[in-house]
Amino acid sequence: MHENFFHKVKVYYEDTDSGGVVYYANYLKFIERARSEWVRNIGFDQNVLRNDFGIVFAVRKVEADYIKAAKFDDLLTISTELISKTRVRLKLNQDIYRDNYLIFKAVLDIVSIDRSGVLVKLPNVIFDKFT
Repeated sequence: MHENFFHKVKVYYEDTDSGGVVYYANYLKFIERARSEWVRNIGFDQNVLRNDFGIVFAVRKVEADYIKAAKFDDLLTISTELISKTRVRLKLNQDIYRDNYLIFKAVLDIVSIDRSGVLVKLPNVIFDKFT
């Protein structure tokens, strides 16, 4: 439905356990970084969204599938794809690849909220950028 955005991440020693395998929670950090870069690539800095529009994005739901382990020194490619959108919710697929092999898959619901945590509608100028 939508064009994928790709972001590369190098696995550092700090991302792994004593066996050199990426700790499971760090996959969520990797996809978070990719989403931040995706939003920036669309043309919005998250500081501007917060300060000028009073909007922040929060993960409402995540379904994660750990297919194969990433390891120390791997170069990972994270794909972010917008699946659907409403005025308050973005649904995304985020996949992590190592050497073109899928190793992690996630489906996320991201919501727009104000500083107090209340759902808010995205203004047209922001909503229209998510295509």
